[in-house]
Amino acid sequence: MQHDAIVIGGSFAGLSAAIQIARARRRVCVIDAGQPRNRFAATSHGFFGQDGSAPRAMIAQARAQVEAYPTVEMRTGTAHAARAVPGGFEVEVEGARLTAARLVLAFGVSDVLPELPGLAERWGRSVLHCPYCHGFERAGGRLGVLSASPMSAHQAMLISEWGPTTLYLDGGPAPEPEVLEKLAQHGVAIEPAGVTALVGADGDLSHLHLADGREAAIDALYVAPRCRLNSPMAAQLGCALDDGPFGPLIRTDERKQTSVAGVYAAGDIARAPHNASWAAADGVTAGVFLHQSLVFAPLAA
Repeated sequence: MQHDAIVIGGSFAGLSAAIQIARARRRVCVIDAGQPRNRFAATSHGFFGQDGSAPRAMIAQARAQVEAYPTVEMRTGTAHAARAVPGGFEVEVEGARLTAARLVLAFGVSDVLPELPGLAERWGRSVLHCPYCHGFERAGGRLGVLSASPMSAHQAMLISEWGPTTLYLDGGPAPEPEVLEKLAQHGVAIEPAGVTALVGADGDLSHLHLADGREAAIDALYVAPRCRLNSPMAAQLGCALDDGPFGPLIRTDERKQTSVAGVYAAGDIARAPHNASWAAADGVTAGVFLHQSLVFAPLAA
């Protein structure tokens, strides 16, 4: 085997796993395509010691720290395929074939955004997902939640902690009566009309165009979109998948090991809800237990 471990994905989860493996003096290769999920946000919040930092700057700093270890190899590119081979796994990346005794899948997810004019270009700025990441900066403003699933009513109740909130049903069905009662208890207003466009200057929001011709003033719109895995690699390897609240998740145990021995998964592909701090913590877990598996339970050669 060329490496003890290959980590596929070099963002919060992948680099957190890699540094644990490197500090154990094991040979680890990190493959990263350079497209972190939170690249659309100018700042990241709530991360220990890095509150308000730019996500790409955080990743660059972490990458430099991981690269400083002598047993680390960094590769920029996309891992296209993986398969089991005697003693471990083989990964195809940009025309090369790499082998390792263990794998960490940390390739992340992509958000499948509603196809509304003006929404995608405001994603991560005034169209948001996580109130714990960005809610404080928008607190007290005119807030909205775009209904995308039955979970949207729950999201609206939560968002109301940060300011007056409207649940935009976007022409969809109204929640059940008991849910409407809970929304009312939280002060959430209901707008049944469809939303046709988002409007505002320089990535900000000023109002929504509604299907009946009205305009609704708003400062930030929260959306909980479906997610897709960025790679088919988990399925290629035979890892079990579960249907999570926002999309497919790779099934893992408390050590972040998948259903395939020797394959670990960390970050948004293997947990819900999603958060940069949780992704990093899961990466630490995967890296530590991957190393311990090399020590205590090596795969048969």
